[in-house]
Amino acid sequence: MQWNVPNILTWLRILMIPLFVGVFYLPEAQMSAPNRDFYATLIFVLAAATDWFDGYLARKWDQTSAFGAFLDPVADKLMVAAALIVLVEFDRVGAVIALIIIGREITISALREWMAGIGQGKGVAVAMIGKLKTAAQMLAIPFLLYYRPVGEIDTKLVGTLLIYVAAFLTLLSMAYYLRAAWPQMRGQ
Repeated sequence: MQWNVPNILTWLRILMIPLFVGVFYLPEAQMSAPNRDFYATLIFVLAAATDWFDGYLARKWDQTSAFGAFLDPVADKLMVAAALIVLVEFDRVGAVIALIIIGREITISALREWMAGIGQGKGVAVAMIGKLKTAAQMLAIPFLLYYRPVGEIDTKLVGTLLIYVAAFLTLLSMAYYLRAAWPQMRGQ
């Protein structure tokens, strides 16, 4: 593994996961619920920012690597899965929505690995629908983590609407990638 700033930021994002989850399980005597929600949201947003920033720096400084290309999406999926599991436990997201999103991530990751193994990895490269799905998730999750009004903004409502949009885009993107891989799947 090459130690460079983009890869260090990716590792930092992975290390933020237990911190993020741990904040949610601090006893009320140590941290009030509003503070818990604020700090968990802040950690998630910082982690999401490192996702954008590490990719930007890797391209700008020409520090892309095979390991970074592998680790970056793993870090993203771990962070989203951890957030969704916490949100299910705190009854802010339905289990079906979490299963759709996490299930799609596992399915498409496996599909990409299989397609790469047969030399067809470009057939399931990241498409715009996948980027839109990720954007909807990364917008929805902070609203659902914070879960308190911000001025006139009802974060529960906005977050819930966005997570439904994310789930819909998740299903659409899964269909898109499966359709792209169908000729190879049928041939096997």
